Amino acid sequence: MSENQNSPWWRGCVIYQVYPRSFFDSNGDGIGDLPGLAAKIPYIASLGVDAIWISPFFTSPMKDFGYDVSDYCDVDPIFGTLSDFDNVIEIAHKHGLKILIDQVLNHTSDQHPWFKESSSSLDNPKSDWYVWVDPNPDGTIPNNWLSVFGGPAWQWHSRRRQYYLHNFLSSQPDLNFHNPEVIEAVLDAVRFWLDRGVDGFRFDTANYFFHDIELRNNAPKEEVEEGSIGVRADNPYAYQFHEFDKSRPENIPFLKQLRALMDEYPQTTTVGEVGCDFALETMAKYTQGGDKLHMCYSFDLLTHDSSMKHIRTTMEEIEDGLGDGWPCWSIGNHDVERVASRWTEKEGLINHERSKIHMAMLLSMRGSVCLYQGEELGLPEAELTYDQLVDPFGIEFWPDFKGRDGCRTPMPWSNSDNGGFTDGKPWLPVVDSHLPYSAELQEDDPNSIFHAYKAFLQFRKHHNALVSGAIEFFHDDEHSLIFTRQSDDEKLLVALNTSAETTVLKLPKTLIKNKLEDIEIPKSINKGTVKEGKIMLQAYSIYIGKVSI
Repeated sequence: MSENQNSPWWRGCVIYQVYPRSFFDSNGDGIGDLPGLAAKIPYIASLGVDAIWISPFFTSPMKDFGYDVSDYCDVDPIFGTLSDFDNVIEIAHKHGLKILIDQVLNHTSDQHPWFKESSSSLDNPKSDWYVWVDPNPDGTIPNNWLSVFGGPAWQWHSRRRQYYLHNFLSSQPDLNFHNPEVIEAVLDAVRFWLDRGVDGFRFDTANYFFHDIELRNNAPKEEVEEGSIGVRADNPYAYQFHEFDKSRPENIPFLKQLRALMDEYPQTTTVGEVGCDFALETMAKYTQGGDKLHMCYSFDLLTHDSSMKHIRTTMEEIEDGLGDGWPCWSIGNHDVERVASRWTEKEGLINHERSKIHMAMLLSMRGSVCLYQGEELGLPEAELTYDQLVDPFGIEFWPDFKGRDGCRTPMPWSNSDNGGFTDGKPWLPVVDSHLPYSAELQEDDPNSIFHAYKAFLQFRKHHNALVSGAIEFFHDDEHSLIFTRQSDDEKLLVALNTSAETTVLKLPKTLIKNKLEDIEIPKSINKGTVKEGKIMLQAYSIYIGKVSI
């Protein structure tokens, strides 16, 4: 990206998320692995991103496909070995890429040695490492907290004759962060990977670490608002205001301890995942002051609302409260329906020209960016049948919610058997509808969405205003948006249209007197024009101009 000596590398960086099970299989067992990732690092580097975030590859029984960790400091054999991971870091660094890895600290697997010991008795050395609670006198659960995956957040354990807390699957017991020994242990796990050379972490469920020590009941919501993962009217989790089971103020001192550890390793960074009723406020709290997380992202852009009014409102809310904090934005990941299917004008109608504008919009916003594997190919959601599902979340809520498998199917590298992903039987099917979107075919098409991503990422590197400049919004409606980005050396006007209709917008009054110089954007993206104080935006187009300052 554009070099700014006053800004660390992570401010304005672009991070490419790899879901390793589905990226590339090197040994024919049908599951992507670390050697497969290593083989494809040149492809990722060719896009022009700055870092790779690798979803969990740790030892795990895979009840939640790696987000149920049974050993924080080892690689699950299906993904390879610690040596394979070291090789990934070495190759990535040779290609100028940073490596970030997932850390799932809120909970472990029930197969983790810590939980096995904790659950063995009431008086073992780790008896208080998890959240254990006596039943009510009538044997019922202690409060009304719910699991994101459906049902109560409490599971009975017959040996201890107590309930334990699980915010997700019952096989994912929550660690007790009120115990200083737990904090020391998880920080030791973080240090283990820092010592191996990782450049940072994405912290899963970063606002879930602490629970209310008094176990107070959550209040009901007066109205259920449809949203992203876990926030749907068919899931009772959405019926509560989650004040006491997550986003507790005790999180802040822990994040300061975490940052103190990170600061021992210069040029490393952290990205926190924040999902709650007041996510934007929490993002600000978690990233302000330079003593907690470096960046956070929320689920606010992972919903079905793709209106430019929603985009502006979300951005301005975080800007208003952020202070010196820093956001990281994402419009897709391994937990939500793929953005090409989610952000459509008409359901089921995939439009790559529209997706190109969504991409350019995301990469023009103030903040760092996470891109999920396959977004650069414009992959739609894979349609799977019930018998093809493996995601416990999807199986539980079928058919109203089809789970997360549709965004996790393997990458189509070629228009061949299994999309060139594996020589064996893939763990999830490579759907036929993805084959025409394969990387191999799109690399040969200069007008493909792949080349649009690649070209715009390169374009962005040459404009520091887009990487780390200030942002100011001037106009929004359902389909169009106008804003400026300004750094010390340049000010850019950005206007975009995500609709199939041509739109004409007025130049902001404060900019009419300024000289405006057209900037040549990548040819694979439709370009708007400015004439006589008006911005002419044809269908699915963007205009970027340099404003005199």
